[in-house]
Amino acid sequence: MPNLTVQNLFDRQVKVAPGQTLLQAIQAEGIDWMHACGAKGRCTTCRIIVQEGLEHFGPLTDSEQRYRERGRLQANERLTCQCTLVSGDAQGRVPRQTMLPHMKYSN
Repeated sequence: MPNLTVQNLFDRQVKVAPGQTLLQAIQAEGIDWMHACGAKGRCTTCRIIVQEGLEHFGPLTDSEQRYRERGRLQANERLTCQCTLVSGDAQGRVPRQTMLPHMKYSN
């Protein structure tokens, strides 16, 4: 089962089951993660900055492609409510703009 390491959450490890979105896996681990639109791919608040392992993600969804075309989702960013981790491991970071005030983050 692929693993996601969230670097600025003290290298927290998240197991991502087949077909599970990153947001579902993150929430299953009890981690709070910003997702203003309710995980419908209508905003970019749930995005993750992928530091390593981008090649292990599934293809961009229509929502992700639309935001990429509008310049609101960079090449190294994915929407956690939309994307899956299909093979291998990945590392990412919570963007500063979407950090939750009640969460403690590391460098």
